[in-house]
Order: sequence, then C-alpha cells, then structure tokens
Amino acid sequence: MQKYMDKLVLGLPAGSLQKSTMEIFKKAGFNIYVHDRSYFPYIDDEEIECILIRAQEIPRYVQDGVLDCGISGKDWIAETEADVVEAAEFCYSRQGLRPVKLVLAVPDSSPIKRVEDLQGKKIATELVGVTKKFLAKRNVTAAVEFSWGATEVKPPVLVDAIAELTETGRSLKANNLRIIETVLESTPRFIVNNNSWQAAWKKKKIEQIIILLQGAMLAEVKVGLKMNVNKENLQQVLLLLPALRKPTISSLQDDTWVAVETVIDEKMVRGLVCKLKEAGAEGIIEYSLNKIIP
Repeated sequence: MQKYMDKLVLGLPAGSLQKSTMEIFKKAGFNIYVHDRSYFPYIDDEEIECILIRAQEIPRYVQDGVLDCGISGKDWIAETEADVVEAAEFCYSRQGLRPVKLVLAVPDSSPIKRVEDLQGKKIATELVGVTKKFLAKRNVTAAVEFSWGATEVKPPVLVDAIAELTETGRSLKANNLRIIETVLESTPRFIVNNNSWQAAWKKKKIEQIIILLQGAMLAEVKVGLKMNVNKENLQQVLLLLPALRKPTISSLQDDTWVAVETVIDEKMVRGLVCKLKEAGAEGIIEYSLNKIIP
C-alpha cells in the first residue's frame, strides 16, 4: 500500500471493538463500509485511508509509522510499550459505554485470596508484559505464560490463576472464577505516530476527527427534550430541568405559552417526564442526538 502525503492512514480495530467503533464513527458523520475478506474498508472521506487490523497490533504499527493513527485499548498500548501520542480517550467497549478491566482471577475453590498468594504460581494471560509488571510492583514472582485463548477454562488444571479482560465479570462467574485484584482499567485511545503529530495538516485533520468522535460519544448518553409550558408554570418546570447550560425558551403564537428545549442525561428521562407533566408541561417530545460539540 502506497502512503500519500495528502492521506491520513487510520487503523481501525478488528474484533471485539470493531462494531462499536464503526457505530461511533457513523454517528460522528463518517460512513465506513467493510467488504468481505477485505482489510481496507471504504470511508466517505477522501483524505482518510482505513486499514482494519487487530487492536493488539495497532500501537506497534502506529509507532513505526505504517499507520498515522489508530484506535486501540490502553491495555495493548501498555503491553506493547509503544511510543505513541495518546491524543484522546473514549469510554466504550464491546457491550456498552464502559471500560474493560484486566483482572486476576482464581477458581472459587482456590486458597488464593490476594495477589501475594500468587508467589511461585502459574498465571495464563494474553497480556504477559502488563501482568508481569503489576506483579513486580507487588514483589510477587510468578510464572506468567501467554494464553492463545480459552483462558477462563485453564484453571485449576493447567494454571493456578488467569489475568483476563472483562466488562461485567459474568463470564468469569460462569466458569466458577472469582476476581482477587484489578490489574488495569482500559479504554480505547486515539493514538498518533509522533512524526504524524508534528505534521501540521495531519494534526489538524486528526483533531477534527477527535472533536467529531467525542461529540458522538457525548451524544450517546444524552437526549433532547422539547415541551410546551404555560408561563404560569414555567418556573416550576425549569426547576426540574438540568441542562448543558440553560434550557432554551422560545415564544409561541399564544403569548401565554412558551416552548422549552433542553439536553439531559438519557438515564434521567424516565423519572423526569412524569414530574414535568405534573408541573404543567405539555406536548413533551424526547429525541435522540448524533453529536454534541461543547
């Protein structure tokens, strides 16, 4: 693949983060199409060229300049010790808007209760380097081996413990494992090659992409609310309404009524709508948002 000066080469994570990443880019205004068996997705921005690659490999390719930038988890940046610029952090994962955790886990029946009990034990994990560094900080010496998969089924027959990434912990519980310590909390990061970050055009383009992605992420947890309110009830309605700044109030043809519009956390709506109705709001409309640019 030839790398042109007027192209930004972007690494997108294949695998567990792929679907969530594509959805965030779409909300940010970028339509990306992944063709079967192709690792070069189409993006409707002529200044960007995409490569679909495993998140584990993206930090190294960004460091080496094969990619100008990419999205990978903090866990893999730490594991590869890649020398890259972490230009932005996003809080999402395969299943939702939350970080993942690298945890040490042991069988429910294991006598191991704390990290120090792992002295001389065997641990399986994909993140060997991160796990070894964590144990070293706790003055624990253990045999840490790379796991090619199915890590959760290895204890207690093959290993004494595992260091595994988890979002909810449900899979660990299903395999009769319990967490004894969190090693690392990881979120996706937008990482940039050091030379690309120094190139004015590329840096500006990256900053623009990040603004749009952050706006899309913020919109994921917010909704818009519109309603009509008689001026007699306006103050008690406003007391109920949080907003990014202040609600927007517009005049209606009937000068005894106003339209009120605001943006709030989606999780608040269920408990708020009935209160707004009781306070005198009418014609309440909830709508989704694509981007919020603070």
